[in-house]
Amino acid sequence: MTQKIKVAVAGAGGRMGREVVRMVLEDSELQLVAAIDRSSGDVDAASLIGKPNCGVIVKSDLAEALSENRPDVLVDFTNPKSAMPNTETAIYYGVRPVVGTTGFTPEQIVDLDKQCRAQGIGGLIAPNFSIGAILMMKFSAMAAKYFPHVEIIEYHGDQKLDAPSGTSIKTAEWISEARQELRQGNPQEEEVIEGARGGYYNGFRIHSVRLPGVFAQQEVIFGAFGQTLKIRHDSYDRAGYMPGVNTAIKRIMTTTGMVYGFEHFLD
Repeated sequence: MTQKIKVAVAGAGGRMGREVVRMVLEDSELQLVAAIDRSSGDVDAASLIGKPNCGVIVKSDLAEALSENRPDVLVDFTNPKSAMPNTETAIYYGVRPVVGTTGFTPEQIVDLDKQCRAQGIGGLIAPNFSIGAILMMKFSAMAAKYFPHVEIIEYHGDQKLDAPSGTSIKTAEWISEARQELRQGNPQEEEVIEGARGGYYNGFRIHSVRLPGVFAQQEVIFGAFGQTLKIRHDSYDRAGYMPGVNTAIKRIMTTTGMVYGFEHFLD
């Protein structure tokens, strides 16, 4: 019988964290051994999703939970402020981090890669675990070879902490690899209201919309003489990310070093 992968979930009481807890409990190949959340209190992790108790009590201290339970993998959906120290703590204890929280700098990712390799383990930082979103980014990079004039509009709820989103930044990176930097628009363009043209990235713009009632959407718009091309992905439910998180948990067991982007785990 194959040994189960032992999983800890940071941010277990959050909206994404609860979905991860549900997914782990429902997969016979995975075993929930720890759940960490600062505001849930000492409750059974399964109670967070309305399931019968599973025997895993939510803890508030990550280091304590990891040292006591020795999971194989830590799944982190917390916030940009906590993500870096949480990831470093996981690596210190030899636990493979699978991180869906955005806000890491390129320098931090390089540093985390060194830490992972020193421990002989793998880790993943993924701006988006949705397979549809990965395809949207891939198709956008393909289109950029033929439509170099492009802008990105990303939509999220009004409580999202970072702007632009990690997915839009990752999309911009892929597009930039496929096209030369091209400063778009009128050379004499002037913003009457600061920021009206969005954030500048490699010659094009990223616009971040933050509104209540919005979940997660992104549209990449390409323009050429007499035509436009729009590539759009819409997410409607957090459960849509779970197949990707599940794949990442299983693939990270045979990976060394910090990987940036879930697309590396898609065959």
